[in-house]
Amino acid sequence: MTIDVLAKPLTLPCGTIIKNRFFKSAMSEGLATVDHRPTPLLTTLYETWADGGAGLVVTGNVMIDSRALGEPRNVVLEHEHDLDRYKQWAKAGTAHNTHLWMQLNHPGKQALSVLTKESVAPSAIPLAGDIGRFFAPPRALATEEIYDLIERFGNAAAIAKRAGFTGVQIHAAHGYLISQFLSPLHNQRNDEWGGSLQNRMKFLLEVYYNIRYKVGRSFPIGVKLNSADFQRGGFTEAESMQVVKELAQAGVDLLEISGGTYENPSMTGRNMKESTKKREAYFLEYAERVRELVKTPLVVTGGFRTPQGMAEAIASSATDMIGLARPLAVEPDLPKKILAGDMKVRQLPPIQTGVKAIDNAAMLEMIWYEQQLERIGKGKEPKPSYNAWLSLAQTIVTQGKNVFQKRRSQ
Repeated sequence: MTIDVLAKPLTLPCGTIIKNRFFKSAMSEGLATVDHRPTPLLTTLYETWADGGAGLVVTGNVMIDSRALGEPRNVVLEHEHDLDRYKQWAKAGTAHNTHLWMQLNHPGKQALSVLTKESVAPSAIPLAGDIGRFFAPPRALATEEIYDLIERFGNAAAIAKRAGFTGVQIHAAHGYLISQFLSPLHNQRNDEWGGSLQNRMKFLLEVYYNIRYKVGRSFPIGVKLNSADFQRGGFTEAESMQVVKELAQAGVDLLEISGGTYENPSMTGRNMKESTKKREAYFLEYAERVRELVKTPLVVTGGFRTPQGMAEAIASSATDMIGLARPLAVEPDLPKKILAGDMKVRQLPPIQTGVKAIDNAAMLEMIWYEQQLERIGKGKEPKPSYNAWLSLAQTIVTQGKNVFQKRRSQ
């Protein structure tokens, strides 16, 4: 299989042209100031990725409400007070004709209890299982609060456009607020925002329409959507297909396919069938079924490790872009290398200490990758050989007991 297909430009419905098929998917950076403003570390990190050859780079989740944070040191975009900082970030990340899209998000009930005493959600239903103890108990959003959040998404997108970001991505996956609205397990409202799938998808569609109104028809808007939540009673694949059709009809420019929540983290590749792993991409089979329904450009993220597998996925028309996240944390110029003919297989071994209680919590792996991003932000080379125990020790020194709080991969 020739890799030439990976170098082909992609034209989105809005008319935007992406220079190649490499898509750097969102990863939480944790590199904002303590009061949630962009830093030079982010500027350097995204300048490095722009130089690394990807056609489209998506930021880690930028929160649209300072009262609702997913993690410490999230960037929050509510106003233009720091517009110059955002302009510097955007300028660095759009070098070499690279597109830089801001991912916009609200955590809903996935707000750490160390950051807030109370979270908001469609319904006052806490997260299930052991993970629930890490998060603030939720209360149900009032109708006026829902409309306020829709406005906040739109305002953040408008500011991102003014700052020089070339698009935005709405995060509607992984159990965050919009994903919670979509799920019948988490959304048990009996008003216009809950009940039927049409009602449950209303929040996502209203967020999209508000953003579209504020940024215009020619500005790209993407959506990151779960193929399913993989939870009993949750958002199903059949429902996801219906949402995809609605988003396509609404005019969304790019759909990124993922799956799972932090109660069942399938986006990390856990519990995947062996046949799925052999095909590399975790959600490729779902994307193939979506392709039969809509013509909207698709991105599949998760599991790609060989140039051949990436090229085959594009050539088969199952996906239009190759989503990469963790590989670009340890090899930020991987797209450039592949396009130059590097055909090596990239494997990412799990980051483990050998202590089951620590390794099963999955937080160490997230922290380890954040540390790689911080190294890049400081102008250093990534350190793929960095020992898991050293990573843990470094984090305890800098964060104390907060190290044992849950982290999210986006």
